[in-house]
Amino acid sequence: MIVVGAGPAGATAARTLASGGIRVRLIDRSAFPRNKPCGGGISLRVLRRFPYLDRELPRIATHVISRLHLEGPAGESTVISAGRPAALMIRRVEFDALLVSLAVAAGADLISGADVVHAREDADRVTLTTRDGRRFHAPIVVAADGVHSIVARRLGLNPGWPASAVALDMMEESPRAVLRDVDPSTLWVAYGYDHQGRQADRLLHGEKPAGRPLGPGGIACPRRGTPEGYAYVFPKRDHVNIGIGYVLSHYRQAVDQAPYDVQRAFVARLRERNIVVGESTRKNFTPFIIPVGGPLREPGRGRVLVAGDAGGFVNAFTAEGIYYAMVSGDLAARAILTCRPDASPGLARRYGRSCDDEIGVELRDSVRIQQYLFADRRRIARIIGGANRERALIQLILEFVVGRRSYRGLRRRMLARSPLLACRVAWERLVKKNIVGLGASV
Repeated sequence: MIVVGAGPAGATAARTLASGGIRVRLIDRSAFPRNKPCGGGISLRVLRRFPYLDRELPRIATHVISRLHLEGPAGESTVISAGRPAALMIRRVEFDALLVSLAVAAGADLISGADVVHAREDADRVTLTTRDGRRFHAPIVVAADGVHSIVARRLGLNPGWPASAVALDMMEESPRAVLRDVDPSTLWVAYGYDHQGRQADRLLHGEKPAGRPLGPGGIACPRRGTPEGYAYVFPKRDHVNIGIGYVLSHYRQAVDQAPYDVQRAFVARLRERNIVVGESTRKNFTPFIIPVGGPLREPGRGRVLVAGDAGGFVNAFTAEGIYYAMVSGDLAARAILTCRPDASPGLARRYGRSCDDEIGVELRDSVRIQQYLFADRRRIARIIGGANRERALIQLILEFVVGRRSYRGLRRRMLARSPLLACRVAWERLVKKNIVGLGASV
């Protein structure tokens, strides 16, 4: 078997396959350790889903967070304290190398410096061609080669993400000696953040949010709309990650600055508000693309299964991708182990069903939640303002984050408390069902 891409999805798939007695080659264009731009936050349920990580994580620098500062588009804010560790902060350069080492220790054959540029599927195998002319053949391939997956594109599983389905994340990861957060115990996140800084300026000068907001570029925002983006400060043990991101279509239409100019201004405003100390550094800045439109409808076909960012397995609301990448990689490997030795006709179907069962509903809902909240800035304000009152609901969410409650159980409780969102979810499911039924009858 071949796994393309040695990030969290690919390395996890390779480890599971090798542990199951399958000979697997894990190929990547980079040599590890390698830098990977990413916020580097993972909900702690990852330790329940992958218990072997608990004994391996001490090999790298980690930091756990139990407090969240949540801020809205008009400056409303609240601090949520879990009372126990809820999020794990890592550096991807270290975490990915750790996962690769675990795959190799399980028996996977790592081939670095192999940049796949072409893929072809035949009746009995898949052929991958690298930029330097090498060819690799396998009966089954797991494509975990990132948001711009060459394998998925070449084989027609994903012709490319539209600008409305990806976010441009402008992030820098700096040593704490250069740039640091004032409170390393707290995760700072803002939704609907105005890159022009009017929200931050109001807060800095003690002004209360009032009146009709101005959107990016000085254009008056609709009363209900809000910039389709987020901003964050992620404390690490020896570093800090600071970033601001927007849905790419929104960025192109409404932001008239270059990515680093947006980032540098954001850091300056955080410094003025005494949230961070230090200076932004260009060499530590790396913009990157995140898929936020939900998973591919068909994450596998024939002899190819698509995992991680390549399959869109990212939470559209929180932008968390590491956990879902690892889950999708593990599920791809388990589907292969079940269907071995050949790529039976049911391989892709089995993989798709297992993804749906474990994370599919959650990720599709995250897209609906994102659209629901950004459509009306007052909804974000209500959630933030109600956080202190809705302690029972917050407790349910925290139990989910640390892996003590299933998403389906949490979903039922949340939809019961939000009739408008429940109606939207029900309507979209009905429309999708009718579309699928219509297509089947044509």
